[in-house]
Amino acid sequence: MAIPNPTDASIILTYRCPMRCKMCNIWKNPTDKKEEIQAADLKSLPRLKFINLTGGEPFIREDLAEIVEECYKHTDRIVISTSGWFDDRVIALAQRFPNIGIRISIEGLQAKNDELRGREGGFEKGYRTLLKLKEMGLKDIGFGCTVSNNNSSDMLELYKLSRKLNLEFATAAFHNSYYFHKDDNVITNRDNVCRDFEQLIEWQLKEHHPKSWFRAWFNMGLINYIEGNRRMLPCEAGTANFFIDPWGEVYPCNGMEEKFWKMSMGNIHENDFTTIWNSPQAQRVREMVRRCPKNCWMVGTASPVMHKYIKHPLKWAIKNKLRSIIGKPACLDKKWCDVGQDPAQGNMQSNVSE
Repeated sequence: MAIPNPTDASIILTYRCPMRCKMCNIWKNPTDKKEEIQAADLKSLPRLKFINLTGGEPFIREDLAEIVEECYKHTDRIVISTSGWFDDRVIALAQRFPNIGIRISIEGLQAKNDELRGREGGFEKGYRTLLKLKEMGLKDIGFGCTVSNNNSSDMLELYKLSRKLNLEFATAAFHNSYYFHKDDNVITNRDNVCRDFEQLIEWQLKEHHPKSWFRAWFNMGLINYIEGNRRMLPCEAGTANFFIDPWGEVYPCNGMEEKFWKMSMGNIHENDFTTIWNSPQAQRVREMVRRCPKNCWMVGTASPVMHKYIKHPLKWAIKNKLRSIIGKPACLDKKWCDVGQDPAQGNMQSNVSE
């Protein structure tokens, strides 16, 4: 029996990247551009609510407009994650697709960003690009900040800048995975980082838009992840969402590590997406996800389940918005939401193997 189609997709267009980020070694492991998936390879994708185009650096692809054009046949909302390094290309694409979403990865103010992303002038390019996109009238634009050991205070400054400019503000904490080619990303100053996230949550709850209150709940999930706890909602990677890598492999997520497990659902060069999605191999992958030991909390896998199990973040958001209105601090209870998931999922002590 066919399972329901996914709602969200992330397509990793390349592992080529001009940045030299300290928390990500993609740039040390570039793909050969002759081997990267093309727009035509995406024709069999189903109808989706959301597609994220990412990398590496997506704007290093000279055929990015063709890929975007194909993706718009499958969704109404596309967001591209970028360093903003190829600023002229970002502007040109936005002129052609004015409804496109753009998240420019900036890890702090100028000195901290350029230190962590390994390229002098990166902050200035990214910031100028956002100002130009805003001037052009694009709505779905903003910062994306990955918090590591020494930039959580800069995260707060970026948030204040985003509010001043009325831009979106997305957060993440660094992870280890095959995708990042890292196994030593560990936040060692947890108290400081969690305290800064707590401040961010308080500020987000003071905002008027409900979306910010849900982001506050997501950021509570990041605190929960940093503290090493089980995810507040289950991971349904490979069911609610999927990733496609530059060689066409369909994976449930980008958080897998080979020391735990790593398994593809199939390759879009060999079968159309629907065949892959309903295959016995895809079902085996979903079984692995159900008992995956990792407790990742990344937006690609957290957002779909936040929408599916909306009553849990909704109840928290309403309660804590009311607390904010009367001047009380947020209740950061970080509750594990039992929605029938396998108790082995998110338990780093469980024994998972292929």
